[in-house]
Amino acid sequence: MELAIDTTAGTGPMIVCLPMFSTTRATTAAAFGPAFAGAGLRETYLDLPGHGDSPATCRPASQPILDTVCAWLDHHIDAPVLLAGASYGAYLAAGIARQRPDLVRGLLLVCPGVTIAPASRTLPEPHAPTAPTDWLDDAPADLRAHLDAALGHRTPAVVATVLAALTSGGPGDETFQQDLRTGPEYALPDENGDTVFNGPVSVLTGRQDGIVGYADQFRAMRCYPHGTFTVIDEAGHYLPFEQPALLRAHTQAWLRRTHH
Repeated sequence: MELAIDTTAGTGPMIVCLPMFSTTRATTAAAFGPAFAGAGLRETYLDLPGHGDSPATCRPASQPILDTVCAWLDHHIDAPVLLAGASYGAYLAAGIARQRPDLVRGLLLVCPGVTIAPASRTLPEPHAPTAPTDWLDDAPADLRAHLDAALGHRTPAVVATVLAALTSGGPGDETFQQDLRTGPEYALPDENGDTVFNGPVSVLTGRQDGIVGYADQFRAMRCYPHGTFTVIDEAGHYLPFEQPALLRAHTQAWLRRTHH
């Protein structure tokens, strides 16, 4: 249950934010912090086991990681919290809402993973938006193929913002992360579950997200009777850094629904 966290001071509801795979609480704060500005939330950003500054205190498998987050929540909160996540963090957040709905007041899922196996994902047809010819010039060679698939808003400025976010925070445990990603228990056992979560949900996806797509996320809305689904053009898997103003607008609308 040792998790490195950062918390902001606020008098409003607590929101716990879960990171993208292999990233840190600093990355998550850069993604979500601007969208929460002015809402008075008590923002909590945590490093998952084996990520950032959190030690690898469990097996490299998604269910034990989810259980570790739930144990932290059980220990540190006295009422259901708002839960936000991006990519793998959103995958875990949706899993917590299925397995421990008593902990969750509302869900904000940004570019959520729905199914772990890449071959089972419904991805958009490759259609590269217009971009300056030099948009990827400053990216490391080993990241260019990933960013080409991941980004819908293709400018050098977006690339620089994403790269800065991806390299912020502690180094994490690379062996743990590799074992998690390649192991037989990367998927949650109830990944395909149809458990309904009745709280307010907002799901934001990128129209050009070549990593997790947007179609599987729409099909998953059957589990969210009070869910809003949005697909944003000129956005991909790093939507918070590609379209921060739209993320803020949709986040503020979701927060208003959580007060009802």
